[in-house]
This record gives sequence, C-alpha cells and structure tokens, in this order.
Amino acid sequence: MRFTTRLFLVQLAVVATVLLVCTAAFAVIAVTQVRTAAEENALNIARSVAAAPEVRAAVAGWSADPGTPAAADLVDGPLQRTASAVAERTDALFVVITDDHGIRLAHPSPQRLGETVSTPFDRVLAGEEVVDWEVGTLGRSARAKVPVLAPGGGEPVGEVSVGFEEGSVLDDLPTVLLAIGVAALLALGVGVGAGSVLRRRWEKTTLGLQPEELTALVQQQSAVLDGIGDGVLALDENGIVRVASEAAERLLGIEGSVGRPLSELPLPEAVVSAIARGLPLHDVVVGPRVVAVDVHPVRRGGRELGDVVIVRDRTDVAELGEQLSSVQTVTGALRVQRHEFSNRLHVAAGLIDAERVADARAFLDELLERGSVPTAVARIERVDDLFLQALLAAKAGDAAASGVSIVVGEDTLVLGELARVEDAAAVVGNLIDNAVTAAGRGTEPRWVEVTFLGDGDALVTTVADSGPGVPAGRDVFAPSSGPSDDRVRGRGIGLPLSRELARRLGGDVWLIDPGGHGPAASGAVFAARLPGVLRTAATRDATASRSEEDDS
Repeated sequence: MRFTTRLFLVQLAVVATVLLVCTAAFAVIAVTQVRTAAEENALNIARSVAAAPEVRAAVAGWSADPGTPAAADLVDGPLQRTASAVAERTDALFVVITDDHGIRLAHPSPQRLGETVSTPFDRVLAGEEVVDWEVGTLGRSARAKVPVLAPGGGEPVGEVSVGFEEGSVLDDLPTVLLAIGVAALLALGVGVGAGSVLRRRWEKTTLGLQPEELTALVQQQSAVLDGIGDGVLALDENGIVRVASEAAERLLGIEGSVGRPLSELPLPEAVVSAIARGLPLHDVVVGPRVVAVDVHPVRRGGRELGDVVIVRDRTDVAELGEQLSSVQTVTGALRVQRHEFSNRLHVAAGLIDAERVADARAFLDELLERGSVPTAVARIERVDDLFLQALLAAKAGDAAASGVSIVVGEDTLVLGELARVEDAAAVVGNLIDNAVTAAGRGTEPRWVEVTFLGDGDALVTTVADSGPGVPAGRDVFAPSSGPSDDRVRGRGIGLPLSRELARRLGGDVWLIDPGGHGPAASGAVFAARLPGVLRTAATRDATASRSEEDDS
C-alpha cells in the first residue's frame, strides 16, 4: 500500500473516531438538556399551582379535617378541576395535589382519589422542593414536588406533584440526534475531501515518491555531493537555492545560500546572468579562483523543476595554461635564436673549410661583440638571465605586429637566475601582454618598458606602457563581464590570474600608477613581486651545504 493511501486511511480513521466521540458527547449533552428542561418545567408548574390562593385554601381546609376525604367529594371538587386544567394546558402526565398525610386530593385517575400517594412525601412536607425521576402508579416520569403552604403561612399543609412522561420528554430527542448525525456526516465528508486534496498535493509535491524512496534519495544525494570535487547548486523554478554542496559554496565564496534567491547571493554579475539564462560560463574569476559554470535544467513528468548548476574549479588548469603558453612563447623564441645561431655557425664553418681562417676569426669576434642573435628589445643586455631574454624577445616579436616596441628599463639589475621559470613567465608574460594591448590603443610612439630588479630570491618587475591609462573607477583586477572587457587572449582573466599566481608564491601584483593624467598623459604602470623565483649565489651555497650534509 502506498504511503499516501496509508496516510489517507489513518487520517480518515482519526476523523471518524473524533466525530464518533463528539457525536456521542453531543447526544449525551442533548439528552441531559432535555431531561433538565423537563425537570425545570415540572418544577415551575408545581410552584405555580402550589402558590395559587384557592389551592392553598382548599388544601388547608382538607388538612384541617381529621377524617379521610371521600373520593366522591373530591371528583368534582375545585382541586380536581384545577389539576385537570393545568395538566391539559401543559401536556403534563399528571398534576397531583395531596394533604399533609399524603392523601390524594387531585389525581388524573378519579379512582385514586382519597388514597395515599405511592412515592415518599416526607421531604416535601419538611419544606423542601424535590425534583427527580421516579416510578409511580402512572409509570416512570420526571416529577417535581413542591410544598403547599397555608394561606397564613407556617408549616406545609400538603404538596403539589407535577410529572412528565419519560416518553413525551424524549419526543424531541430524535430530531436533535438527527441534526447531530447530519452535522457529523458533513464533517466526515469535509475530512474525506481534505484528506483527498492533501493526498494529491503530497504526491504532486514529492513527484509520487514514497518516504522510503525520499530517504534513499537524500542519502544518495549526500553521498554524491560530498563525494565529488565539483560544486553543485540546485535551484527551484523560482530561482531559490534549495541544495548547495560545501564545494559549491567554497568555490563561489558564499555561505548560507540555501533558501535564498540566486540574485541575492554575492556573486559576479556574469555568473548570475549565465545561470539565469541557462548558458555555460567558462573561466570566470570568482574571488581567488577561476571557475567554470554549467547549467542543466531539470524536468520530470513534463514539469519544470528548476536547474542544477555544476561549478568546476579551473584555477589549476588556467594557471597551467598560462604557464604553458608563456613557456611555449619562450621556446619559440629560443628556437628562432637556435636557428639563427646555427646559420652563423655554418658561415664560420664554411670560412674555415675555405681556409679563410682570418675571416672566420674576424666573423666570430664580431659575433662576440654584438651578441649571437640580434633582438628588437632595446637595452636587453641589461638582463643577464637567458630565459628572461628569450621571453622579452618573443614578446617583442608579437608586439611588433601591433606597432609596439619593448624596451628594458635602465634601472634593471638582477643578480641571479630564474629557478621557477613557469611562474615567472606566466606573471611577467601576462603583464607584458596587457601592456602591449594598452599601448596599441594609444598614439605614436607606442612602447612598453619592462624593468627587472632582484630582491634576494624575489623578482620584482615593473611594466609601463604608452597607452591611455586605466579609466577612473575601473577595477582592472575584477573578472571580465564580457568580450569588450577581455584583456588577455580574449578571456579577461590575465590580471586577476596573475595576481592569484603571485599571491600563491607569497607576493602580489598591483597597480602603481593608473596613468592618463595631464596633457602629456602616459599609460599605466603595474608591478609584481615574486618571492622564491630567483636562485642567487647565497641560495646556491645554502643548497650545496644541505646536499653535503645529506651526503654525510
């Protein structure tokens, strides 16, 4: 049996039980009220008859007579006529009047006149009013007994007893019980209807799943969400977050997202817009991370249930991509230099083979004087590290296509060689690419100046350009929100990712001067500090000492 069916039957049983108890309670109350009404009616009639002056006088007269009155004297007497008239008007079963000895002075049955009543009358003659259900000569009835006082007052001289037949008292009870029953049936119908609506609503809300299935689903969901590295957000059809894994909140830098609309979460506009439109978003910077967002709509039974958002951490992939791109650029430049150097060696070898040793020596001396391969980077000789030379040469070749020249700053001084070439190439390469793009938007002459400084094992780099500068109020380290804001290879994550790479090394990337000031406006100046990327003489000696200690 389905859970909704069991729930409906239990609910129906509860409603029926409650209605049965309430109906029984109302029936008891109704019977009690009817009986009480009959008793009060009998008491009021008895009081009225006992208070009538003629009744008090007649009863006092008969009580004063020491003999027993004869029935013939009572049949047509005033008390009998009064009692019969009252009984007829009030539909009472009887109206009985007695003297102080319990002798009937008035009775519905004339043959009972002059006889002693069959029920006790001591309490009434003591001055009490008695209301009770008793069985007399006319059967069981609700009766009230009231003492009759003499016209001048004093002790009771008789009593008036008024009774209503039990059957006549309960004549209206079936109608009351019928009304109670009809109300109970209506209430039962309302309960059945409400249970049916609740059952359908439950099945619609749970998509027909049973509690056991829901429990298994929650367990599976928890296991899946906690078992994968990707983040998962589940949104309902109104855009409210219903499920958020720990990985999703960590990657997106949010907390307490469950139950909140997506638009209220502190997320970049690009992420919110992509999720709202159901479009994938690749390589967007959210806080210190580069993430990819995929949106999958969820449907069941033709009904739109919302969306599931998958958040993947692409930071390491983006970093490796930047490093690989920079290394490939340097490798290409080195390949060009190798090719040029090989050609020159062929020339020297040809001169030697032709026994023109003096010409070969002069050619080699000229090469030693001006360098192996000419480059388009002014003052590149100030950079001793071969990798940085190759990087500058490669970037200069790309920049030349945009009419931008790259020069080395006069203050360049690096005492050491690169130890972490990938990290240095990624950060410095991104800064140079960004500067070349900015310089290409400026006026002639277009240039980029790169200065390298060594600070222990840290490489400090400044990159200036001749572009229009950074507009006021613009955060260049914020993620790109569209193609018009792209800064590096059309993805707009160069500067944010460069800063993240530098900070992971314990350094930073910052904007020294936004530029664009005054009539002779210049471009922006960026700086980067990368600890641990240089290998100096001191670090080489320390490494050698540790190696000797390990060997010993």
